[in-house]
Amino acid sequence: MQASQYHVFSLSPELLDTLTPRNLVNKAPTRSPSPEPVVPSTSGPRACNICLGVTFQDVDEQRTHFRSDWHRYNVKVRLNGGTPVSEANFAQLVDALEDSISGSASSSDEDESSESDAVKILMKKTKRLTTRSTSPESTRQAPQTALTWFHSPPSTQIGVYRALFPLGTEADSYLQELKNLQQSTPEGRTWALFMTAGGHFAGALVRVSRAEDDEEPEEEGVRKKKKQKKPKPEIEVLKHKTFHRYTTRRKQGGSQSVNDNAKGPAKSAGAQLRRYGEQALRDDIRSLLDEWAEDIHDCERIWIRASVSNRKIFLDYDESPIAKGDERLRTFPFPTRRPTQSELMRCLMELLRPKVSHLTEDALRAQDEAYLASLPKPKPILAVAATLEPEKPKQPKLTKEEEILREKWVRLLEMVNKGRLEPLRTFWEREGGTIGGVDVAIPEWAGERRVSLLQVAAGVGHEEVTRWLLEDLHADPTITVPVGRPGEVEDEDAGNASDASDSPRALPKGSRRTAYDLARSKPIRDVFRRCAASHPDWWDWFGAARVPSALSKEMEDERDEKKKVRRKGLKDRIKEREAREREKEKEKPVVVPEPPKPAPAKEQSSSGPRKLGGATGAVEGVAGLTPEMRAKVERERRARAAEARMKALDAK
Repeated sequence: MQASQYHVFSLSPELLDTLTPRNLVNKAPTRSPSPEPVVPSTSGPRACNICLGVTFQDVDEQRTHFRSDWHRYNVKVRLNGGTPVSEANFAQLVDALEDSISGSASSSDEDESSESDAVKILMKKTKRLTTRSTSPESTRQAPQTALTWFHSPPSTQIGVYRALFPLGTEADSYLQELKNLQQSTPEGRTWALFMTAGGHFAGALVRVSRAEDDEEPEEEGVRKKKKQKKPKPEIEVLKHKTFHRYTTRRKQGGSQSVNDNAKGPAKSAGAQLRRYGEQALRDDIRSLLDEWAEDIHDCERIWIRASVSNRKIFLDYDESPIAKGDERLRTFPFPTRRPTQSELMRCLMELLRPKVSHLTEDALRAQDEAYLASLPKPKPILAVAATLEPEKPKQPKLTKEEEILREKWVRLLEMVNKGRLEPLRTFWEREGGTIGGVDVAIPEWAGERRVSLLQVAAGVGHEEVTRWLLEDLHADPTITVPVGRPGEVEDEDAGNASDASDSPRALPKGSRRTAYDLARSKPIRDVFRRCAASHPDWWDWFGAARVPSALSKEMEDERDEKKKVRRKGLKDRIKEREAREREKEKEKPVVVPEPPKPAPAKEQSSSGPRKLGGATGAVEGVAGLTPEMRAKVERERRARAAEARMKALDAK
């Protein structure tokens, strides 16, 4: 393969007429579909060859079958190259749909008006599954390469970069787009090329094809003796600019901003210079883009080579002449070197000059087979199951009013669970009417095991909130805890009750618990009993509310008095027991402990040398001591020995 001297915008019409797209690699050769074997008709009664040879007794039954959803579904599947299904499998497919759809139409009017929803939905699902299963294979058979090739007989191939064509161009339209490139424009075609890397920048505006006026031939009738104009070149550099800033540490690579984001900002002088260089480079590039804004607006293609972070210099700022989603944007489809003016020209010529090769059909076929063999093999695809799994139900989209109501419920339950009484009062005064009242059932989407606010407060154990709900808002204590609520356990709070008389009574079989049964402590239960004593006519306290007894002020004072008497008696018994113990201690005889007798000194041997202080006593004295204590004892012995020697010298 070699670069030709042709220009992609000035290919001869004779050459274009001989070009054909090369699709040996990109698409397998089309084969005429083999005729499907015809299922022989069953002898005897009438039969349907499409629906697996089902038979009919008469013409009416056959016509009814042809109008059925089962037959129409099999016809469409057969046309799409699929396999028909039996009536039982079709029934399973219909049952798998979200909505129940009738199997077949009963009248011809309904048949002619529109097809059944079942057939439409099933065909959509089948097409989606088929597309999903065949997409990897088609991807393998149609690999995307930078070049697209055209063949000119007998043995010439021409390659052109796909990036020259408009975005979204299909492979079968490449030849037509190549022919469209030969059409001249009034002002000529201009391209903008920009490169930046490592602090280097290069940019240029280039006219890649001449305008229409430059290509008009001179009229034959006009013969003037004057100097002919020199023809304009095919490629003309209109503007160009290069500059460099210090942004990258030598032999390190990567900009300073990328290094700062990865490891934290460095504090060296070089890092400060590189940061300044990055800012200056960004300002210089954007100033140049603003200066060339009008010319960039008229460009047919804009080629940019930059890293992900550096692309923001061209696109990500206000009043940028290049929009972020501009269809003219392209990247160079081949490796590039350091951004310089000469590198821009090399890349430009690489884009404009088609690639030419001269290979025979056998060489092309061998090349295609080798290329296909080098591609990774696709993973095996499991066959599409006969039964379609039912789709998961979608969450209904909430309206704005429903979202606001949900937010209010979330805030309300949060304040009740945390026992925040004052904010709860303020919130209820403002939003209580929109909630629906104090006894409205808590929505199931909240995931709350209780059904009313009173049950939540009693179950959590907030005394003040429970009293406020009962006395101020008149919450209903007879509402029962529903069975089957999310997370509900029947005997969950049974172990929290005490053995006192006010504890919740044992539940009869088949009965329901109330807010009083959910109370976790005695103070919460007393709130219910006090309210039952103060307002006995509000609710059926001792029946439906399951409150065992009332608790009046007198009963509460009497209970407190009994507690005081019981506590005083307990203290008196403790004092008496302590006094008896002190008397017993006094009556016991005082036993004076005898002082320990000194151990008898061992007889020292009179024979042999003796050290000062006694050798035997010295050894026994330091036995069992730590090294520090032994050193201390040794110092004391030496001090006494020195004193003895001094006294002996004074006596002489």
